[in-house]
Amino acid sequence: MRKGINIWSFPEHASIAECISLAKNAGFEGIELSLNKTGELGLEATDKEVAVIQSALREAELDIAGLATGLYWDYSMTSDDPAMREKAVDVCKKQLELASAFGVDAILVIPGAVGVDFIPGAAVVDYEYAYERAQEAIAGLVPFAKSAGVSLAIENVWNKFLLSPLELRRFIDEIGSELVGSYFDVGNVVHSGYPEQWIRILGKRIKKVHFKDYRRQAGGLHGFVDLLAGDVNYPEVVSALRSIGYDNYVTAEMIPGYTHYAEQIIVNTSLAMDVILGRAQG
Repeated sequence: MRKGINIWSFPEHASIAECISLAKNAGFEGIELSLNKTGELGLEATDKEVAVIQSALREAELDIAGLATGLYWDYSMTSDDPAMREKAVDVCKKQLELASAFGVDAILVIPGAVGVDFIPGAAVVDYEYAYERAQEAIAGLVPFAKSAGVSLAIENVWNKFLLSPLELRRFIDEIGSELVGSYFDVGNVVHSGYPEQWIRILGKRIKKVHFKDYRRQAGGLHGFVDLLAGDVNYPEVVSALRSIGYDNYVTAEMIPGYTHYAEQIIVNTSLAMDVILGRAQG
């Protein structure tokens, strides 16, 4: 398994080039970038802008570990509004296009939501309709994924949807394509389950993995803490990943960031991942 870090872990003001440099200096092998609405790597990103980022990655000798986006919280594949669903699909197509240009093997996809408590005023969608709409959207994206040579990796998030590993497994299998799998986030299931069980149940369907930690007693978004400071049983998680033959990137997605000396979370996360992966020097 290779060690990556998601760009959302860095200070908000940092440019992509600065994040690449910080990641390299902290000992990471790859960085996961994000498709944004505007700005660097935005929806209107040009080939020239992509080439500049590629050059920075090459200069740092750093891989691009994945391509995420937060835009699925704005545009949902399960929305009651057909125009909103279409926009979500368009976002995914742009993600696939950029991932192909960068040579990324799988993108992070959120296939919609039934409800989102941490977004004030978020719409609530009937679960049955959400399931049908999400399947229709993902199935419709498979040909585009095939053309791009990129897999669609569905992340388990706090969307009140696909709430168990059995349901996520069924959802993926019903699509019936090897290009559709799981982007398994270790920390996101701790409030209601055990990540090592999810890993064993999802098995080879797991395309990508996010590392973060969570403290159940704190609850809510306040439960997310530094790696090894929460309730994730990382020895069991790593054992489970090895048992299914997972050898792709494990990418830290650290929230919340530090109020002071914000760059230090990158260094601390790298050191913690070395311990988790058995790389720490004695």
